[in-house]
Amino acid sequence: MKQDLLDLTIEETKSFAAALGEKPYRGKQVFQWICRGAAGFEEMTDLPKALRQRLVEKAVIGLPHVLEEQADPGDGTRKFLFGYDDAAVESVFMKYSYGNSLCVSSQVGCKMGCVFCASALGGFVRNLTAGEMMGQVLAAERAAGEAVNHIVIMGMGEPFDNYGNVSRFLRLLHEPGGRNMSWRHLTVSTCGIVPVMQRFAEEFPQVNLAVSLHRIDDEQRSRLMPVNRRYPVAELLEAARAYTEKTGRRITFEYALIRGENDRPRDIEALIRSLRGMLCHVNLIPLNRVEESGLDGTDRERAAQIAQQLTKAGIPATVRRQLGREIDGACGQLRLRRQTGPERGTRPDKKSTP
Repeated sequence: MKQDLLDLTIEETKSFAAALGEKPYRGKQVFQWICRGAAGFEEMTDLPKALRQRLVEKAVIGLPHVLEEQADPGDGTRKFLFGYDDAAVESVFMKYSYGNSLCVSSQVGCKMGCVFCASALGGFVRNLTAGEMMGQVLAAERAAGEAVNHIVIMGMGEPFDNYGNVSRFLRLLHEPGGRNMSWRHLTVSTCGIVPVMQRFAEEFPQVNLAVSLHRIDDEQRSRLMPVNRRYPVAELLEAARAYTEKTGRRITFEYALIRGENDRPRDIEALIRSLRGMLCHVNLIPLNRVEESGLDGTDRERAAQIAQQLTKAGIPATVRRQLGREIDGACGQLRLRRQTGPERGTRPDKKSTP
């Protein structure tokens, strides 16, 4: 089987080159070409032709295919459905004042079963490797024609259910001589797998952590998010406080606003009582409607009122900017529509025509 070079660190790529009879610096050159977005070895013009031929024989650069691409002309958001040989995943390219951000998937589907999420409706297939996650970044940059300088692992899947590959992906992004991304430009989102939150605080104290909260009472949160039956709210909030004490950094709570479900005055009062005094920020997200769930999002006027109420209580809160209104914005929607199976699409250097 050929080696997918997207999975390798710079030192591992140097060792791979050495195994081909080359000087280690050739491996460094290959690694840097890949980090700059090379889709094929023929693009690595400063490598000897003989080496490029050996790389074709022994290795691949496993960029995914673009199965479908949607673009919102209003704000520049682009949503990609990327295809591998056996599966399809989604990534979302978003433009902000501070730079370009990419929302990356960590699994094909999801096991967590959150009732408002289209990722779970599509079913779980498998974990993604670190190289497959890196492939989303490089393929999105190639398709968008712009660099990505912030990564959020907040797409399909639960990152902490695939912690080994996710942690390797974070280290690949940070690798000096490669992407060299700042830890603080990286964010991981979890639905609340408490033991891994504790490990994450130890191993990645500079990487941003976001927790999908959505309800503050156990009975209702368990109904929305089955993971709460294993790690109830009190245990989750205790882990969140431990994280802030260990790292000295605030934690972000994602709170998807669902009309009539968690946006009533008593819901917000309970949220304030639970979070008051914690080093945190609440990211209010009017829910993107997923037809299969039957749930509707809170309107933005009410969301703004909630943000003001939280802020007045001493809990920093903002309403997430609404991006991609003209496209399938919720995680898993593109994959769900193509549930009959991924079709072979264009290579990442060619725009697809959905």
